[in-house]
Amino acid sequence: MTLPDAAAPAPDRYSTWQTAPLAVAGARVLVATKPGVFAHGLEDPSALMLADAVASLGRSTSVHLNCGNGMVPAAAAVAGGASVLWCADRSLPAVEATRRTLLANGIPGGHVMHAHGTHAFPLAIAADVVTIRVSTDKVALQQLVWEAFHALRLGGRCYLAGANDEGAKPAVRLLESIFGAARLEAQHSGHRMAVATKQQVAPSSLEGGTSPYLDPDQFLALPVTLAGRAFQLLTRPGVFSWEHLDEATQLLADTMEIAAGESVLDLGCGAGALGLSAAARSGTGRVLLLDADAEAVRCAARGIAAAGLTNAAVRASDVGSAAGDERFDVVVSNPPFHQGKATDLTVPRQFIADAATHLAPGGRLYLVANRTLPYEQVVAEHFGAVRTVHDGRRFKVLAATR
Repeated sequence: MTLPDAAAPAPDRYSTWQTAPLAVAGARVLVATKPGVFAHGLEDPSALMLADAVASLGRSTSVHLNCGNGMVPAAAAVAGGASVLWCADRSLPAVEATRRTLLANGIPGGHVMHAHGTHAFPLAIAADVVTIRVSTDKVALQQLVWEAFHALRLGGRCYLAGANDEGAKPAVRLLESIFGAARLEAQHSGHRMAVATKQQVAPSSLEGGTSPYLDPDQFLALPVTLAGRAFQLLTRPGVFSWEHLDEATQLLADTMEIAAGESVLDLGCGAGALGLSAAARSGTGRVLLLDADAEAVRCAARGIAAAGLTNAAVRASDVGSAAGDERFDVVVSNPPFHQGKATDLTVPRQFIADAATHLAPGGRLYLVANRTLPYEQVVAEHFGAVRTVHDGRRFKVLAATR
């Protein structure tokens, strides 16, 4: 049983959706996927275990965090008969995949939120079941388990699953520390699933103490210096390099050339470092920051407001899609190249393609990457020529003109 082909598509196929049938607990579930959706083209044993777990729910209210392609909530409705679904994922492609999966299975009334956790949900859900697909960031996962506890009714169950190399074992301990008890329910192909039941109103003592970032409105103030100018980033757990400014972004900020009045697109903005620096240098030029991660969008928006920049805005976007038909003088990007633990160049290929699409004639691309990543050929395919403006021991900065 496999999902559609995961082979790296040509850039014009990035937005092509596929739907595949899967058998879950004897029921046929249709799953929507495309490049950029977690586990595209692959079986995810963790999601399959969660889907099997919710297949016997009966009429219930279920909450699905890190819902991915929507297979688990669809299984809860199709095989389990769940009557109310609440789903959330911080990835915009995953949110769209879940919506398409629910629609493909004829499931009405599913609530799908582009958010990390339940803070966008109604205050009193009183869920019967919560499922959590483990995320690799420990603090971000702690928030999900904490919120799962509060979203459940007494007697409700939380199922948590992930790969061992994603931190599934400490995640199970985290589940136990918040709920007071948890048991290992299943193991398969290096993945494990545990379940805990809410047996008291207040959570148990959290191992290692609670993080201030359990509050979704708590941001880390991170002072940075970009091209000689001081800024303050406001970041959250799970956002790329959230506790420090990564070396590649620092390098690109110091290398990219932005003239007064130029318009700039920051593709994959993260907490907004490049976009903030570009907006300050441009002055009157418009600057648009795009990211698929809901927390990154919130962080970048906070950073723009804190800096008092009136020429910058941020939007949630699957690569450059939210830019519409807008054109810019400069595109800057530090594109992601991981899908889970694996290196996947499908998304950065689309970043480069969208950069070409959204640049005005004569516009410039500045892109930073690990020096071993083979981006030069892809840039040349879209721009005709590529320049290396920095070639360091770990990172390179490529430039091209449309």
